[in-house]
Amino acid sequence: MRVDFAAIVKNEMDASSFSHYGLTPLEKPLSMDVYREWIAEGHHGSMQYLADHADIKAEPRRLAPRAVSALVVAKSYFPHPYSTEESRIPSLRTALYAQGEDYHFRFKAELEAVAEKLRARFTEDEFLCFTDSAPILERDLAYRAGLGWIGKNTCLIHPDKGSLFFIGQILTSRSTTQENTPIKDFCGTCDRCIRACPTGAIVEPRKLVATKCIAYWTIEAPTAAPVGLRTKFGDWFFGCDICQTVCPWNEKAYGKDLLRSLSREQAPPDSEDLKWILNSSNNELARAFQRSPLIRARARGLKRNAIQIIGQLKILDLRPEVESHLDDPHLGEIASWALTQLT
Repeated sequence: MRVDFAAIVKNEMDASSFSHYGLTPLEKPLSMDVYREWIAEGHHGSMQYLADHADIKAEPRRLAPRAVSALVVAKSYFPHPYSTEESRIPSLRTALYAQGEDYHFRFKAELEAVAEKLRARFTEDEFLCFTDSAPILERDLAYRAGLGWIGKNTCLIHPDKGSLFFIGQILTSRSTTQENTPIKDFCGTCDRCIRACPTGAIVEPRKLVATKCIAYWTIEAPTAAPVGLRTKFGDWFFGCDICQTVCPWNEKAYGKDLLRSLSREQAPPDSEDLKWILNSSNNELARAFQRSPLIRARARGLKRNAIQIIGQLKILDLRPEVESHLDDPHLGEIASWALTQLT
């Protein structure tokens, strides 16, 4: 008797903690040409790996030569599914995805649990799990699988689930005949995300320039942002959610009042938290955040962000901590800038 792959996948997904999923053939990404143009224009900044992996992204079967289809899954990160106090600093404004344990650990394990059940049913087939640490154009693949449309803020948006979710993939040698009707683009004439971005990083619908983005400068960039840009960061310490929290589809999914409260500046940070970051050694910070997304910025980046916040919010009682970094070859410039803000 022929086994219905799609039906078995549905049973596994219904029993899982994932919010929604889809199956799709594994083919060349629809947005590959746009991606290459974005790279050519230098909008990826210092993230050279995005350029280096372009050829693999164009041919996802390089990652899994036997794979012919993909099971694409989404998991909501608001509220955070892996929340732990050890993985965050509550008083510092942090992107919602990072307010808990690094999702790569447990999300990948959850994907593997599903894959293991599928391997038991389809013993001749291959099932390989990937998160966004792998060179896959995941939003493109998720769009093809029917998980949402690409919004003007470049995020994948679902009409009922919003956009606050992780995306993962299980690439498989098991073929699928499932036909997906792409979810219609419901952004319409709305441009809230574009207008709300403090730094103007969304230069046109569906085109985000990383080198203007708060998340880039507080997570990925090895240096401090240009002075004219850093003054627009507000109270963000790590990442930024504004282009998502102002989205009407997230307001629909999570509630207008809650989302609008997240879009506004938060309560002033605890000076003791910032002091602890600046007084800790790099090794101490690495140990403290070893399972947190915060360590993506590296210890030096966390100190840079702390100094940025002190200068931006004019936290005068931390002047001594800022002064102690004036001679640091990596942090001296931003420390000097912050001191000018504290006069």
